[in-house]
Amino acid sequence: MTLRPFAWVALLGRTRGGAIGAGIVLFWAALAILAPWLAPYPPNKIDPALIAYPYPTAKNWLGVDHLGRDMLSRLMWGARTVLTVAPAAGRGAAVLGTLLGLLAGYKGGVADTLIMRVGDTLLAFPKIILYLIIIARFGASAFNIIAVITVTQAPIIARIVRAVTLDVKNRDYVAAARMRGESTWFILLAEILPNARGPLMVDFFLRLGYTVIAIGVLGFLGVGLPPPDPDWGSMIKETYGMIFVWPHMTLIPAIAVSSLVIGFNFLATGLREASEDG
Repeated sequence: MTLRPFAWVALLGRTRGGAIGAGIVLFWAALAILAPWLAPYPPNKIDPALIAYPYPTAKNWLGVDHLGRDMLSRLMWGARTVLTVAPAAGRGAAVLGTLLGLLAGYKGGVADTLIMRVGDTLLAFPKIILYLIIIARFGASAFNIIAVITVTQAPIIARIVRAVTLDVKNRDYVAAARMRGESTWFILLAEILPNARGPLMVDFFLRLGYTVIAIGVLGFLGVGLPPPDPDWGSMIKETYGMIFVWPHMTLIPAIAVSSLVIGFNFLATGLREASEDG
């Protein structure tokens, strides 16, 4: 069933999982947007005097890290990084995967075979190895991480869109559009794509969760976003060796990553329930 965006929002609010997911995501989005005004300290301000007692205090609500940097400030600024890179990568993968899936399903033949085989080749590689190879070759930057995630996730989205396209391309309204002399791109985008909107929206939020994990893993491996901008993966990497001494330094950013992934997963669940109920 095809629903307008505002209808999706209204139905999402009536599902428990969707409401929980929206609350979690909006919480982190609000912290990210308001970080320049709410963060108590600059995210890279070092105060060695605080290292003697790095635990939460009235001045440092979440404590400080091993260099004396305020954890709350770094967490808020790290949210800006994650919530900028992850949606950009998700949108890139959605656009590329959708276009490829539409072309493969509608054209068939050589185009379908070529697009699907290239996608199969990319999917055959372990993603983290492919990330490391590409980033090691072209360097670590926000743009390169977005490009890598876009290319590696697009084949999965293409499969979803291709399946929908194969299902609807021979229906009467598509045949009527051909008889009117509409262009191929008009048929793909105006007649076929709306039928894939529901599955794509659910997949988009699920994939945002995967992308947050991928960004965190790259940061943990030291090939994520370059310093000094904080990101949650690098925060875990810098302090994981101290987990048995000062566990909050590692656990706080790890909980942040987990909560955001859970939020996106709940959003996807809520959207699926909304589509079934709507």
